[in-house]
Amino acid sequence: MQDKITQLLAEIQAGSYKALARAITMAENDLPGYERLLYQLKNTATAKVIGITGPPGAGKSTLVNALLNHWINQGKKIAVIAVDPSSPFNYGALLGDRIRMADFYNNPSVYIRSLATRGALGGLHAKIIEITDVVKQGPFDYILVETVGVGQSEVEIAGLADCTIVTLVPEAGDEVQTLKAGIMEIADIFVVNKADRDNADTLYRNLRMLAHERSMGANETPVVKTIATQKSGVDELAIEIEKHLTTHNIVPEKKLQLLTEKCWQLIQHRRMHGFNKTKLLSALKEAVGKPHFNLYSFTNNVVENNS
Repeated sequence: MQDKITQLLAEIQAGSYKALARAITMAENDLPGYERLLYQLKNTATAKVIGITGPPGAGKSTLVNALLNHWINQGKKIAVIAVDPSSPFNYGALLGDRIRMADFYNNPSVYIRSLATRGALGGLHAKIIEITDVVKQGPFDYILVETVGVGQSEVEIAGLADCTIVTLVPEAGDEVQTLKAGIMEIADIFVVNKADRDNADTLYRNLRMLAHERSMGANETPVVKTIATQKSGVDELAIEIEKHLTTHNIVPEKKLQLLTEKCWQLIQHRRMHGFNKTKLLSALKEAVGKPHFNLYSFTNNVVENNS
């Protein structure tokens, strides 16, 4: 198994998309060998992670499409991790984002992987850190992570990405003030997409004022107008992304918090090894009917008996 994992990683580093797909599936589904795979990941990747978030209908996928076109013309290699809503029937991804990126499906410079949220909060996937770390082993310049678009709970992307783009549309102009405490706080760059619509200038001005209030004397958060369907403003957005990536090299506090939370989850998972929920249900069924049943004493006994 060890040799197979080493070979798999070597193939990923050499640019094999098939090997990358297999490795992602292993990490996503806890398949045999996935822990050894994760243990062998090297912290030498140079690919930068760019998060794109915003409410449903903001045109995130179309914006990703336009950025892909821009960077491919510059000779870049890009991976896209598109987090889609889960199917209510089989919990797989609905693949809406992959359909919208069909132009790049067979492009050798682009790798696209759709993931289902599977009920995870934060607009992402429960294994998004592991999957992103696996993708970083490939020879990519950028990794674009597009969230599912569920609103203010998507702040987790700020801990994952080196640059977080919050995409809004003119219809959100009246809601900017109410969004301050949530998703608006995570932006490294604001994008006013569909800027040819009415009220685009109003939203742009509101975001500029918000960015000025947030700056407190530091550099203001850039605000960029785009019409992603026409690729208008995308060059300017790419410049702002590259500028942010080159001027912010310190690991931010929000990323440390996310990594701490992930480490905590891994420790919990390790400590829970050997616990069987079905057996726990049976034991509870028997115990709960007894006089003086106490859930907390019962739980303590289960932990002690499995330690």
